[in-house]
Amino acid sequence: MSSLEWAASALQAFDGAVAASKGFRSREGQRRMAEHVARTLSVATLGKAEKSNLPQESQIGAVSGADEPVRAIAVIQAGTGVGKSLAYCAPAIALALARNTRVMISTATVALQEQLVNKDLPALAALLPEPFRFALAKGRGRYVCKLKLERLTGMAADGAAAEHGSHGEEGDNFEDDLFADEEAGEGASRAVRPPHEVAARLQFHTGIAQALDRGVWDGDRDSLDAQPAADLWAPMAADAASCTGKHCPSFNGCVYYERRKTLVGAQVIVVNHDLLLSSLNNRLLPELDNCLLILDEAHHLPATALAQFACRMDLGRHAWAERLAQRAVRVGVRLEVTEVADIPMHASQMRQALQQVERLVMELYGEALQTGLANAFNATGRNTSRARLPLGELPEALQGPLGRVAHHASGFLDALRVIASALRAEMRDQPALARRLSAMYAQLGALAPRLEQTLDTAQLLLRDATPGAAPAAKWFTLEVDGDLATLQAHASPLLPGATLRNNLWNKVRGAVLTSATLTSCGRFDFFLRESGLHGLHEEGVATTLEVPSPFDYAKQGKLIAVETRADPREAAAYVAEMVKALMRDLADVRHGALVLFTSREQLRMAVEALTSRLKSIVLLQTAMPRQQLMATHRHRVAEGLPSIIFGMQSFGEGLDLPGKLCESVFIAKLPFASPDDPVSEARAEWLRTVGRDPFTELVVPATAIRLAQWVGRAIRSEDDRASVYCYDRRLVRTSYGQRLLQGLPAFALTTVCAAEVAVVV
Repeated sequence: MSSLEWAASALQAFDGAVAASKGFRSREGQRRMAEHVARTLSVATLGKAEKSNLPQESQIGAVSGADEPVRAIAVIQAGTGVGKSLAYCAPAIALALARNTRVMISTATVALQEQLVNKDLPALAALLPEPFRFALAKGRGRYVCKLKLERLTGMAADGAAAEHGSHGEEGDNFEDDLFADEEAGEGASRAVRPPHEVAARLQFHTGIAQALDRGVWDGDRDSLDAQPAADLWAPMAADAASCTGKHCPSFNGCVYYERRKTLVGAQVIVVNHDLLLSSLNNRLLPELDNCLLILDEAHHLPATALAQFACRMDLGRHAWAERLAQRAVRVGVRLEVTEVADIPMHASQMRQALQQVERLVMELYGEALQTGLANAFNATGRNTSRARLPLGELPEALQGPLGRVAHHASGFLDALRVIASALRAEMRDQPALARRLSAMYAQLGALAPRLEQTLDTAQLLLRDATPGAAPAAKWFTLEVDGDLATLQAHASPLLPGATLRNNLWNKVRGAVLTSATLTSCGRFDFFLRESGLHGLHEEGVATTLEVPSPFDYAKQGKLIAVETRADPREAAAYVAEMVKALMRDLADVRHGALVLFTSREQLRMAVEALTSRLKSIVLLQTAMPRQQLMATHRHRVAEGLPSIIFGMQSFGEGLDLPGKLCESVFIAKLPFASPDDPVSEARAEWLRTVGRDPFTELVVPATAIRLAQWVGRAIRSEDDRASVYCYDRRLVRTSYGQRLLQGLPAFALTTVCAAEVAVVV
């Protein structure tokens, strides 16, 4: 079948699904999107398949060269109400079935994953003529490790001493210390848990184990009624470093591997951006050159990439290295691994080098860090300060010690890999000892990631930028939490586009990126650059399509720009005036409303200004879990009562509150990113050195996307009527404000003075 025939067949599948859907009606924009998805994915060369015989002029994204595979990537902005899930799912799945391949759908949020797996895909499966299977892939850490849980409950039952790793002579039972490092690893100076806390932890883990044994719980963290605290979940969570796979005595009943079995026969796999990027160099997910990739909520991809490839290491706490070395030596000697002889030297030299780095950092940056701590003081007693390296230039004094850290961490890690390989071989040859050997493996695996992190951080800190390229962002932090001080070194790539280009797009053949907010100020340029697709767009490999919302924004909504007298840059005066105007406008709310703040100080002052009536109808994001807050809000509105949500930036995206649930959105201030983010700071600094303007090139476009998301909370259906209030006068008084307006829905715009009374729809 030719590419044209594949595309036509995929579009026919979409049309059939729409026709068979109850309550669905044909949407021009949705079909345009489906057609573009079908045409794009049909021409991509997958696996080792030969290039299509499609005429060159019809090959979207074709790469020149007879022996080169065709790559095709579509970047599609689909406005609210387009129905983008069906527009990409139906043609992509039909193509995958026709081409005997798979579709991988990646999202940024759990909410969309659940919508796809629990609603959209089951509905589509009933509509398409050919059956397909789908599965949800999660990171290993979302599942419980049965072996860890078994050890945890048995260990805790032996008393508090066992929980804290106080075993005296370890002898052959050194694996009894299996989980102590996971709690103590964050610092040897942490206080010993009081007996009542030990008992509470034992009760929790025992209850979890019983629920798992009875089948009441399936081992998935997300299916628990209440999410456990990180320090309760981490000791029992599955992780790659301590997992022995098929050699584990609990392998046949392993929750993680049982879930992975569902992926084997699935034609559609739903993942998230974090898992996608963390799996690039292993075989946990389908190979990107042999599957069709859909990236929904794609505007999150650049930030996810930076977070994924950033790294950090402790400079002041090194006891973990000694513990890891001791365990590695004991296991290595038992297995007769010759490389074990080098481990004590590598561990000792690495620790000495880390201590030297710590001393030099405090000599070079201690005053700045201490000053920063004084300025960052807060009532919780937990404060953090930062010292960033200008242009990522590492002082010469640190280069030698960090080089030694990297050298010895690398040698240590090489020896660990040999020991791990020997352990797996022993498990294979001695199945009767599998449980005991798995415990040994877990002992090493619990601390090995810290060694890998140390190596990665040292290497990135030492890396010099090539001429003309952006340097890495590099900085040190000092955190004080009560009596505990933590000094850390950090490094991060500066440009998400380069990171994605070098690690993701060089593997992908056919992909669709979509979101309601991919354009910034009306253009795709910013997203293409941030996502690493700018060059591919110029080459014709990546194409863009904007599908507008079917909503009549001019009739359905109003944008009210409230101008304060105070300059928004004068924080105290502005917040006081803004809060006064906000209180006046909130008094007129009759149904549901959402107020979005850009800082906790704004939120605090607004809460303090609430009248007794408003206090009774305001729901604070900080006061209850999100799911509970939304349920309360919906119940109040359903009962005919007013309900106002006070939220921070995270509430500006992903909330779907149609109709009366959100008739008004109040934006306290333009949502500029935090000015003290070290990566953003470093990037702005670099741009200035090469003669570019970071405010115009970075700040305004990023704010435009964020503002569009916030404003997008207002109109969620064709029947909605809503008003959006923005109290930041810069939206209408500045040239960049006009650019921001270009990226917003075409609401009827009204400008009022903060002293005037506005009417809420």
